[in-house]
Amino acid sequence: MNDRVTDFDWNQMRAFLATVERGSLSAAARELGLTQPTLSRQIAALEQALDLLLFERVGRRLVLTTAGGQLVEQVKIMRAAADRIGLAASGQSQASEGLVRITSSDIVAAYLLPPVLARLREIAPGIVVEVIASSTIDDLMRREADIAIRHVQPDHPDLIARRCPDSAVMIYAASTLLDRLGRPGKAAALAEAPFVGFVQGESLVAELNARGVMVTQENFRWITNSFVASLEMVRQGLGMGVMFSEVAELVPGLECVLPEMKPIAAPMWLVAHRELQSSKRIRLVFDLLVEAFSRAQ
Repeated sequence: MNDRVTDFDWNQMRAFLATVERGSLSAAARELGLTQPTLSRQIAALEQALDLLLFERVGRRLVLTTAGGQLVEQVKIMRAAADRIGLAASGQSQASEGLVRITSSDIVAAYLLPPVLARLREIAPGIVVEVIASSTIDDLMRREADIAIRHVQPDHPDLIARRCPDSAVMIYAASTLLDRLGRPGKAAALAEAPFVGFVQGESLVAELNARGVMVTQENFRWITNSFVASLEMVRQGLGMGVMFSEVAELVPGLECVLPEMKPIAAPMWLVAHRELQSSKRIRLVFDLLVEAFSRAQ
C-alpha cells in the first residue's frame, strides 16, 4: 500500500462507500448526485492513491476485492466521525435562520406539512425548509435530514422522539364509486369490494379483518408504495382505501365508507438527533411541529 495514505480525498472515500452500500455505480451516483463517469473517476483515483485494487468486475457486477473489503469498515468509522463533527457544528448554531430539513411520508409532506410551514414563515421568516419525502430513519443518522416525522417509534439511542396524538385511519371511497357499487351498511358487505393497497400490506388485512371487514389480499387490485398515489387512485374511483381522516377530509369527493368502524390508530412520532436539540432553529421547528400535530387531533 502507498505510504502516503493521508493524501486521499474524502469525496473519493464517499464514492467508494456508496458503491459498496448501493451495489452498483449507477445507484451510488444517484445517491451522491454525480454522473456515473465522475463517480468511476473518483474510485479510480482512490485506488491510485492507495495503490490498491478495490473492485473487480464479474460479468456486469462489481465485486469487492479482499483489500476493498478490509477498507470498508474503516471508511464507515471515518463517515461516522464526519457525521459527529457535522452534528456538533449544527448543534452549536443558535441562529433562528438557515436551513432545516424535514423528512416525512409523501402524504404528510403534501397535506399536513404546508399549514405548519405557513405558520413557521410568520414566526421565523429566516428559516428555509427542505422537505424530503422518505420513510427511512437513516435520513437522520446520515445527517440527510434534521427532523423526521414517522409512524413507528425509533429505537436508536442517538435519536430522541416525541409522540404526538395518533392519527385515525378509516376506509374511504370516491362518491362516484359508491354511487356505482352502493353504500354498504355493514362491514361484511365489503368482502367483495375492490381496494387500493400498499406494498407489504399484510398487517392492513389483519386490522380490517379484526373490524369485521373480511377482505383478503385478493381484494387489493392496485398496490403502491406511495400514500399520495393511493389517495389519488381512491379519489378517481379505482377502489376503496384506508387513509388518515384528517387528510381525507381535505379531499373533495371522498366519503367515509363505514363511519361506525373503530378507527385504526396510526402513531405519529417526531424524531431528531439528540445533539441537534441545542440548535435554536431546529428546536423551534420541532416544537412548532409538536404543537401543530397535537392541536390537529
